[in-house]
Amino acid sequence: MARLAREEGRRLFGLDTAAYERGRPGHAEEVYDVLRERCGLDDGTKVLEIGPGTGQATRRLLELGADPLVGIEPDGALADLVRERFGGRVEVRESTLEDAELESDFALATAASSFHWVDEAVGLARIAAALRPGSWIALWWTGFGDANRPDPFREAIDPLMEGVPRGPAEVEDRRPFAHDAGTRIAALERAGFVDVLPRRVEWWHTWDAEGIRALFGSFSPVLSLDPDRRQALLDSIAEIAVRDFGGHVTKPVVTALYTARKPDR
Repeated sequence: MARLAREEGRRLFGLDTAAYERGRPGHAEEVYDVLRERCGLDDGTKVLEIGPGTGQATRRLLELGADPLVGIEPDGALADLVRERFGGRVEVRESTLEDAELESDFALATAASSFHWVDEAVGLARIAAALRPGSWIALWWTGFGDANRPDPFREAIDPLMEGVPRGPAEVEDRRPFAHDAGTRIAALERAGFVDVLPRRVEWWHTWDAEGIRALFGSFSPVLSLDPDRRQALLDSIAEIAVRDFGGHVTKPVVTALYTARKPDR
């Protein structure tokens, strides 16, 4: 099956920001509990956010005290959206992490469902250099499916997804990037981080037919399809939601979180 190139995927998310906001339910509140209790997020914490996207995690980071907050966003449309939503509360730098100019005094670095779009080794090295000694990194992904729990809707639409390319969140053996804990932990340790701790948060979310259509319409492999094919696919997804699921689809959701600390010296 074809794989979506990193550079192409980065470009696609700004094509339909409304679908992203409509379909994505945000992230488990337990993630933010960990950021406060383990990573020290509090009033006046200088935070680096990688790939704020439409600002779902950004909003919660600000509510919990991130100040200042610097967002690294390579997509121009998304960068403009974050500036419009948060004004001067967020400094948006329109760049990839690999190419961004970063100071070396951040107290916390975060990436919410975005770090698979970054060259992992380069990105972790850049973050390590940008953090103060003793500071924290938190990477997390919210995924819409769980091999350990039933997902009748996914089974119903699987035939529709034939030929849709893979994104970098799915590795070769079909394990999600986020849940390949051994590889993620090893990468953090190679970058010099210590006290690496993975955490898995299982939850459920229910969408109406338009919401589930928007969710799938926010996935980069779907966005990469030509407009007619994408429209037909999303229409069919919404039709199955109405016809076979009564217009409300409940899916298992998993958030995989990795936190680690830069050594004190």
